[in-house]
Amino acid sequence: MLELFSLLPYVAQSTSTVLIEGASGTGKELFARAIHNNSPCKKGPFIAVNCGALPDTLCESELFGYKAGAFTDAKKDKLGRFALAQDGTIFLDEIGDISQAAQVRLLRVLEQKVFEPLGSTRPVKTNARVITATHRNMAERVEQGSFRDDLFYRINVLKLSLPSLSERIEDIPLLTDHFVERFSHLTGKQIIGVSREAMAALMLHDWPGNVRELENAIEHAFVLCQNELIHLR
Repeated sequence: MLELFSLLPYVAQSTSTVLIEGASGTGKELFARAIHNNSPCKKGPFIAVNCGALPDTLCESELFGYKAGAFTDAKKDKLGRFALAQDGTIFLDEIGDISQAAQVRLLRVLEQKVFEPLGSTRPVKTNARVITATHRNMAERVEQGSFRDDLFYRINVLKLSLPSLSERIEDIPLLTDHFVERFSHLTGKQIIGVSREAMAALMLHDWPGNVRELENAIEHAFVLCQNELIHLR
């Protein structure tokens, strides 16, 4: 993690496309926001898109927008996420799950810095910085034919791999202190930390849900804890 943090200023100052790899819950969006907040476009918007949650039929219209009359019920123009991210950063989470059709459109955006809203024949320029993320093995997706190799090479300019929490257990005390401080502020409870036994249990857990699971565990403890220290139940 220290190595990744040392690279962050250099990555942030560039305009190259970034691919962030890591299991679910490792903090890929937080890292993307850190890149944006330290970049020349930090005053612009940060637009996050969960590509895995978008149905194939909606993916293109959400990313690129549409013109009135492009399809049934399209009664007025709608801006897509790329248009909303102008002068800022667009974060495409779960990039490995987008459809083949959307992959073709996205490739053109990365190559030519233009896109066409659905129903339009006039290209629109974009200057949005593109950061992508995935929990999948993208090289395998390319070999299987489910992800275009030319698009993969376009997004794989700067690759950052976030380790799972089980690979960096020394971070657990620091993350725990951070979440305790955060939930103390949010809830108003005067909880100052966790007991030694509770910390030992946290260090021994595998954390398949990674940092997100740890955060949820501390939030759960805050609901039940009536003392200044979080203890084992």
